[in-house]
Amino acid sequence: MLIDGHGRRVNYLRVSVTERCNFRCQYCMPEKPFSWVPKENLLSFEELFMFIKVAMDEGVDKIRITGGEPLLREDLDRFVKMINDHNPNVDLAMTTNGFLLPEAAQRLKDAGLKRLNISLDSLKPDVAAKIAQKDVLSHVLKGIDKALEVGLKVKLNMVPLKGINDDEIVDILEYAQQKGMKVRFIEYMENRHADQSLRGMHGKEILAKIKERYTIRALGREGASPSFNYIIEESGYEFGLIDPHKHDFCESCNRIRLTAEGFLIPCLYFDEAMSIAKHVKKGDIEGASQVLAQVLKDKPKENRWSEEDPNEEDISSRAFYETGG
Repeated sequence: MLIDGHGRRVNYLRVSVTERCNFRCQYCMPEKPFSWVPKENLLSFEELFMFIKVAMDEGVDKIRITGGEPLLREDLDRFVKMINDHNPNVDLAMTTNGFLLPEAAQRLKDAGLKRLNISLDSLKPDVAAKIAQKDVLSHVLKGIDKALEVGLKVKLNMVPLKGINDDEIVDILEYAQQKGMKVRFIEYMENRHADQSLRGMHGKEILAKIKERYTIRALGREGASPSFNYIIEESGYEFGLIDPHKHDFCESCNRIRLTAEGFLIPCLYFDEAMSIAKHVKKGDIEGASQVLAQVLKDKPKENRWSEEDPNEEDISSRAFYETGG
């Protein structure tokens, strides 16, 4: 069992297989050129799996594949199958922008993927294009439909932004409800790689928009999930709110992150990281395990985001496209 320095059990590993993305979302990487890390700098699927196998054997039972956009990594379904074959009971999920799902969903399902989180920030083609800096909506909606068709469980993620898509919160909630999917509204997380003119919405503002149409009741957090859940009393539909600025967001954190280049990151916010790359490239599992032990020991108790407007020192310099959000 993996335990961090604050006595919390860590059973959730997020694995970023690439920092590349085919979108340039305003809240993530709007100015980053369309480039990529040289292939020789990336860990192979076999090297990533060498470490993941150790983590699973030590009690990790939830794995999420992220990016960048993970479907840009060639033969990703082969990697999914490696993990699933080792432990078919692991909760194996992926976060994606959905653009490439129409072609990939069936392969992922057949390989053993169980769940998808798909980003959907607007149902208006022009607004979606403004956020992603690309005409994306029709492909994303087809990807959602294909994922549901092949039997994958799907959740939607929306980042409400003031003056951009804040008028679509209820629309996306109702779209998700009609499709039988859960939606989670995510507070915009300040970072130096985003468009600095953006202004996100606090959780209470998001909830106020929903309350204009529906009666809602708080259900609370589900286990160690970062999502605080609510129910619409008129229909019984449940949705979530991810609010990293709230004081209790980190209390039950059970996650660590592994990047495509082999960096183990104890917290999404923090820049501190340690590399396992040289160890797994040599087949040195003991060395990689020692790095893991140190990362767990150093895992912070909480992030530095405040509930009010962040100070300059509160804004993370971590590139979320490297760590998968």
